[in-house]
Amino acid sequence: MFTGRISEVGTVEAADAENLLIRAPKSAAGLRRGGSVAVNGVRLTLREVSEVGFAATLTVETRRRSTFDAVTLGAAVNLECPLTLGDPLDGHLVQGYVDAVAKVVRVDDEGAGRRVWIRPPERVLAQLVAKAPIALDGVSVTIAEVLRDRFSIVVLPTTAEATTLHALAPGTRANLELDIVGRLAAHGAGAPRSDLDAVLTHLPWAGHVSGRSGVDKVVRQLAAGGGVVVWDPDTEGEGDVIFAGARLKPESVTFLVRQVCGMPAVPCAPEVLERLEIHPIPGAGDRHGTAFCVPVDLAASPGTGVSAPERAATIRRMADPASAAGDFLRPGHVSPLAARPGLLGERRGHTEATVALCLAAGLPPVGVCCEIMDPDGTMAGAHSVELAALRWGMPLVAISDLTALL
Repeated sequence: MFTGRISEVGTVEAADAENLLIRAPKSAAGLRRGGSVAVNGVRLTLREVSEVGFAATLTVETRRRSTFDAVTLGAAVNLECPLTLGDPLDGHLVQGYVDAVAKVVRVDDEGAGRRVWIRPPERVLAQLVAKAPIALDGVSVTIAEVLRDRFSIVVLPTTAEATTLHALAPGTRANLELDIVGRLAAHGAGAPRSDLDAVLTHLPWAGHVSGRSGVDKVVRQLAAGGGVVVWDPDTEGEGDVIFAGARLKPESVTFLVRQVCGMPAVPCAPEVLERLEIHPIPGAGDRHGTAFCVPVDLAASPGTGVSAPERAATIRRMADPASAAGDFLRPGHVSPLAARPGLLGERRGHTEATVALCLAAGLPPVGVCCEIMDPDGTMAGAHSVELAALRWGMPLVAISDLTALL
């Protein structure tokens, strides 16, 4: 989480198709390998940190959605370290996920400041209102006016001196991100005010976490029976809520069905499925290599097996090391998935992440994962996934962090 208050203007010293090296001696002291930093408003994961700067990885997705599709050596960039516990919330709240790339169309001197007119994509323009905050290349600014196809900001002298905004000129491209509180209010329209208050209570201690400390937090949450969110930007472009099978409660199943809205599935280590004689479903599977298996129900369940208590009981029994093949009916209402034997070292998918996290928590290698969907039935993107994690009070970790640290 970031506030849009720039800590330093760094310099791009090297860049290629995947790597970015930035000189930033002031900010480097507050950064750590595996952590995050906002560069021109884009959250990047730190690969290396030295006394004078840092290196980060640029993914294809990052280049496609930001101005990092064209990186110039020697360019000045706005830097902000992430919020930590106890930091003042001065500025506004942003996540480091770019909503759009906009273009400067006009710049006018206006007293001591400069009025900058910016043309964003129409889908973003429709969400802008005058006097609301917005992040422009990572800098917290206030929208002055909104017209038919553009909006304006006023860059004050202090902002110009401390950031790269003094260099804005017609034709310049810039990253835009809307304020998270306004976004939450929009998403929560029609919901009780207490729901939004609950979200803000969690800021910034739920939501995205990174590095060793972030992964440790995710593992502790899972071990305690709580849910966590794992974001996979590369393989599926989706976020999943994950629970440990051994700790699963009926209310967690209800939560997955009613709020997460995807398809709950049960990733298992191969040896578990072999012991329980749960076999693969014939066919090539989906395009991401998900290994679907024959669905099951707990034989001792008194009902159809579809209720939340019955599904939770089925999954807990699957996670029980003393369970046997005869404990389950086939087919049923619980869908197992087979994890690869090498887990995240073999495949960077939610199936393998679920099993790897359960093992890291000291629990049997059986969990539950469920894709996060938006209210309109489409798959939730990066913004919506983190908003959901904040709303639910869950830590969110990128699958790349798990791959590197588990």
